[in-house]
Amino acid sequence: MAKNNQNNRNRNNDGNMTVEEAGGKAGQATSANHDREFYEEIGRKGGEARARKRNNN
Repeated sequence: MAKNNQNNRNRNNDGNMTVEEAGGKAGQATSANHDREFYEEIGRKGGEARARKRNNN
């Protein structure tokens, strides 16, 4: 029953999925298609970009 209530909260009044639910599904699909190296690489790139931004300000 709790899962059913969660599904109801994730639906708009028109029955379409919310942005949050769509993002979750996209994350699951990405996880199924990529390995640990993929996440390490995007994490490294994000850290480098953040460091550049911090050094420029």
